[in-house]
Amino acid sequence: MEGRVVHIPDIDQDPEYNYPVARQLGGFRAILGVPMMREGAVVGVISIWRDQPVPFTDDEIELVRQFADQAVIAVTTTQLVGTIQRQRAELARFLSPQVAALVSSPDGERLLAGHRREITVVFCDLRGFTAFSESAEPEDVMQVLREYHEALGLRITEAEGTLERFTGDGVMVFFNDPVEQDDHVGRALRMGLALRSDVAALALRWSSLGHRLGFGVGIATGYATMGRIGFEGRVDYAAVGSVVNLAARLCGEAGDGSVLLSPRAYAKLGDRVSVRDAGEMTMKGFARPVRVVEVLDLTSPPG
Repeated sequence: MEGRVVHIPDIDQDPEYNYPVARQLGGFRAILGVPMMREGAVVGVISIWRDQPVPFTDDEIELVRQFADQAVIAVTTTQLVGTIQRQRAELARFLSPQVAALVSSPDGERLLAGHRREITVVFCDLRGFTAFSESAEPEDVMQVLREYHEALGLRITEAEGTLERFTGDGVMVFFNDPVEQDDHVGRALRMGLALRSDVAALALRWSSLGHRLGFGVGIATGYATMGRIGFEGRVDYAAVGSVVNLAARLCGEAGDGSVLLSPRAYAKLGDRVSVRDAGEMTMKGFARPVRVVEVLDLTSPPG
């Protein structure tokens, strides 16, 4: 109550001490109570007692006082760690888990400031979604998006991709940043093919309800500048570079059920994938046509 050290050399000789439980707990005679203080408030008490009426010396009291100070530091640190973990969990609801971990890591500020790295970018969206959303009931649109997003979330987490963009039915995911991944092209392709199967199964059910929707994927590998973009009060962690535009253009060219690969991504996978030559495609923002392949299946696990 007073926030100070309480030392009673002998409780039997102290007329103000009337705590009967003390005797029930073991009959101690000399007691010492040292408060654990943080910012002027008592956050705990260290209590020591003896079963004989032997007073505690000044040195003993000082030792306990120092221990109490260290204990406060330990308690505060534990509480701060718990707070950081809760905040990281909250951040992961709005950011990808990788970026949420980056924000609270020692290297976070350096990486957020900007760096260059080879990444693999995946764009995917639903074919026919615009027409569907214009004609369907809002409740049906939301139900389709919920089921679609659930499948996306599971596969992105499974492949440990970084979700950069989530706009309606369109999604952008990149690999190899902020956590480096030796098999980033393989991870991207496995995710794309898994999503193709997942959405195909969903599309069958949607078609039974009168909704005709498809799914396309574009995957590109290249170098990009990674880091924080935005303005005061609102920032994102993003990739900037032609590889992002290429993946988006490939997604736009992909038909229902198609997974299109850029030349660099295909070169890194080689004969580990079965493909069909989709020819050269002229795409906005690129001076020359791009040779594209469509993935049919995996011939061996890409690494």
